[in-house]
Amino acid sequence: MLEALFGAPVIPLERLWTIEKAAPDLIIWAAPIMFLLTGIEILITHLQKKPYHNKQETIGSTLVGLGSVVIGTSLKFGLLFAFVWLYKGLPWRMALQWWTFIPCYLIFDFFNYWAHRIAHERRFWWTTHVVHHSSEHYNLTVSFRLSWIQNVKVIFFLPVALFGFHPIVFFTVSQIAVLFQFWVHTEYIRRLPKWVEFIFATPSNHRVHHGSQEKYIDKNYGATFIFWDRLLGTYQPEEEAPVYGITSNIGNKANPIHINFHEFIDMVNDVRKASGLRQKLFYFYGSPIAVAQRKQQQALQDADSTTEITGQLVQPTQH
Repeated sequence: MLEALFGAPVIPLERLWTIEKAAPDLIIWAAPIMFLLTGIEILITHLQKKPYHNKQETIGSTLVGLGSVVIGTSLKFGLLFAFVWLYKGLPWRMALQWWTFIPCYLIFDFFNYWAHRIAHERRFWWTTHVVHHSSEHYNLTVSFRLSWIQNVKVIFFLPVALFGFHPIVFFTVSQIAVLFQFWVHTEYIRRLPKWVEFIFATPSNHRVHHGSQEKYIDKNYGATFIFWDRLLGTYQPEEEAPVYGITSNIGNKANPIHINFHEFIDMVNDVRKASGLRQKLFYFYGSPIAVAQRKQQQALQDADSTTEITGQLVQPTQH
């Protein structure tokens, strides 16, 4: 039985081009539908005069999304090569069968939860994810805001490949997981039936994740399934309306370069200015919340010092 389950033949690297052609480009195929639905949402928002969209942010999100698609498509062959090579070296391998998509998706989503959580809890990884949270409005265009350097997070999904799933299964599942997250970025879908809200990452659950209020920060990491959050203590139901954006919002909302790299540049500058290895490591890999608090405290101290020095320099006029 184990031989039948894990005894799939090795894929020769010479067949890589065949595998590459067989691996579906689901995101490319779905892109026209996603743009159509986004256009409809923008039109409805305009007709209803709802504050769900911002022109500058829509431009920025669209440009970021187009760049992500180009980069992802360019990296497809290299990523497939890596996973075919890994699959080839495993002593256990599953064949390309429909039922393997189910366990692969569940396991992938579990590791996606942890990749997402770490991206919020460690600053270096936050630089690859803050792009997605910097919009101050919540709409379908936010799903396009995927960092141009997010592919470095592929290391979090290597354990999924080690289970022996066929590379096409893995590649397809990873795309379905991305596509699932498109529809949850909207204000127009409110609460769904309780059983749906209990199992899945719905628009209501994900709106919480994008909220910048203290009670909403670092909650609801689940990409497809929300029960990971329920099991691991990071679940928060939607109560008051979320305030979207990050704790210190960006100024240039339409520039995709700024949207993608502002936090990375800030991190590099903070590390460069920090004194001592411990401080440098803190600014590189500390909690983004702790880093923000430290910088705020430092700014207040600097302001107090400036005020004190100014007070000493300005002498009262003698009459």
